Amino acid sequence: MKTKVLNHELQTAADILRQGGHVAVPTETVYGLAANAMNAQAVELLYERKGRPSVKPISLMVSGPEAIDCYCLGAPEQAKALARRFWPGPLTIVLKSKAEIPAIVRAGGDTIGLRCPDHPLTLALLKETGFPLAVPSANLSGGPSPKSAREVLRDFDGKIEAVIDGGICSIGTESTLLSLAETPYRVLRAGALSEDTIADALIDEMRIIGITGGSGSGKTTALRLLEEMGALIIDADAVYADMTRSCQAMREEIEAQFPGTVCEPGLNREKLAAAVFSDPDALETLSAITHPYVITEIQKRLRAHAMNGGSIAAIDAIGLIGSPLMALCDHSFAVLADREARIARIMRRDGLTRERAVQRVNAQPPDEYYIMNCGDTLVNKADEAAFAALCRQKFMGVLQHG
Repeated sequence: MKTKVLNHELQTAADILRQGGHVAVPTETVYGLAANAMNAQAVELLYERKGRPSVKPISLMVSGPEAIDCYCLGAPEQAKALARRFWPGPLTIVLKSKAEIPAIVRAGGDTIGLRCPDHPLTLALLKETGFPLAVPSANLSGGPSPKSAREVLRDFDGKIEAVIDGGICSIGTESTLLSLAETPYRVLRAGALSEDTIADALIDEMRIIGITGGSGSGKTTALRLLEEMGALIIDADAVYADMTRSCQAMREEIEAQFPGTVCEPGLNREKLAAAVFSDPDALETLSAITHPYVITEIQKRLRAHAMNGGSIAAIDAIGLIGSPLMALCDHSFAVLADREARIARIMRRDGLTRERAVQRVNAQPPDEYYIMNCGDTLVNKADEAAFAALCRQKFMGVLQHG
């Protein structure tokens, strides 16, 4: 057999594949060895020529995100979102397979990997053939993955029908193999895309709702409803409190700037308050230290939620307005309530005298501040059932329609 070296002769390559032959194809990562994925005999011969163990499944190369519904069962919306974001590109998405994908491609399993390569010649070939390609890397099993047509020919000259010479691969590292077939999602093979990059893309698709408002307004009711809807609830103040005990780097920065304010297990809050609350510049300095650490921790929690299939989150922060946390939120709600109702709720909840409760309410911004700076308001009129119904209606509107 003479292996043809093709350039733009895609019709020739398509004919070889239709007839059950094999063509090495270029991608942005490494060269792959392609067969018609719907032809079980062609795939069996592919295993044989490559020396690939039959227990290792082969991923499908497809032309775009629409292939997910064609070849996969019950794919989560996150899979389609990642395909829209990273395809064509170095991401292989593993999902539950439809039965019509030959068992030999799946190595007898019930999942299949899909990838859309970022190379114009191979994308054009996929459109020319009209069927998916079964494509492992174009090397003998266990050998280095080839990054040029010349490297492919070292292993397969005279053993396959053709190779398309698409130049040197631009990335040269295999695609990241990500399973979304079950939760939590898992990176099965590290590759050109990092797990954090993938998780951040999933966060971008997530609905993140910001909740703020004065003490005693009823934020807890709103957050409880969001949690029932599947939201991850992040209390920014609780995150900060945790980090004052656990984040040594943050503690050291605070102590360096405000000596004597760090102690075990957390902070000397009275001393820190005395240093910053009467001095706007000092308060700004403290915020500049703490906010990056808190944001990083919240991002970490959002990533974990995203990789567990989560699609909704809520950030609860009294100081949400004007903070970097607001930029994470798709929509913000201010929870408002009658002043006397707030005072009574604070007294009952925190065991404070009326005088102390009034001081707390007076120290917080007026309703107009929240109304002007938030996307929407939730007015709590002290009827818990009615307030819960209002929250549910407004949240559903945001989650369904954005």
